[in-house]
This record gives sequence, structure tokens and C-alpha cells, in this order.
Amino acid sequence: MRAASERFRTRDVIQILGISRRQLQYWAKTGLVAPTEQTPGGHGRYSFEDLVALKTAKRLIDVGVSVQRIRRSIAALQRILPTVRRPLAELILVATGDVVLAFRDGAAFDAVSGQEWVFEVAQLQREVEAWQRSNPEPPALRRPRVVRTARARQRTA
Repeated sequence: MRAASERFRTRDVIQILGISRRQLQYWAKTGLVAPTEQTPGGHGRYSFEDLVALKTAKRLIDVGVSVQRIRRSIAALQRILPTVRRPLAELILVATGDVVLAFRDGAAFDAVSGQEWVFEVAQLQREVEAWQRSNPEPPALRRPRVVRTARARQRTA
């Protein structure tokens, strides 16, 4: 794959990702996503991994996540996952409202707090099976408990 080893000029990145030169320069200047290399003349050269990180940042911003929230997420993810150098390029990130979820090793967690968001379905199945063993009556035979609200009681009176 040629793109993986290639270096891209600022003009190329702008065309590929559909972002402005000013936006790209601001992101580089503030450390959101900086180019992997600098030429002797001071021009940035972006790797394919940089493009992935830039595309991720752009998509998060497009769905309403603030640049500040993205920065906090990056810093927190680097603390939580010390082996991850570049969270925007190495992790799957999803925005839900202003929350950024990171996916890794089958788990999803809040990128800022580290709080897990998704539980393991297989573990839940084991819990249900253990509960069923301790409660031998099949669920279909259990009588539902009827709870009437004050309004329902008034209608039936």
C-alpha cells in the first residue's frame, strides 16, 4: 500500500480531507495533530497515520465535539492507555452527544473519565444462567406483579 509510507504536503491534506489550510495550521500549532515530519525549509509532511488522526478529529468536530473536549480526550487516553501514542489514529472513537467513547479490546469507555460504557454480553449471559440455577421456576410461569397507579385505581373504582 503506497499511501501508508507516503508523506503528504499541506496542500494534499487539504484536498484529501476537505479542510481549510488555516484549520490544518491551527491544529498543528496547538498540537491537536501535528505533521510527522518537517522539511529543512519548515514545511510539514503528513504521514498516512496523521491523515487518519486528522480525519478522526474532523469527524468528531463535525458531529459537535469541541476541540477542547478532543484535546482532553487525547490527554486522558494517553494516561489511561500508556501504550497508545496517538489515540486519534490508533483507537476507534465514537461521539455520542459531547461524550467521546473509545473502543479497545472489546470494551468501550469514556475517553475522558475512563468509565466503561459497554458490558460484556457473555458475562451477562453467565450471570443470567447463574440466577436461573438459583431460581428454578421458569420465567414464563412466574406471576407478574401488578402495580396500580393512583390514576388506574380511580378508573377502576
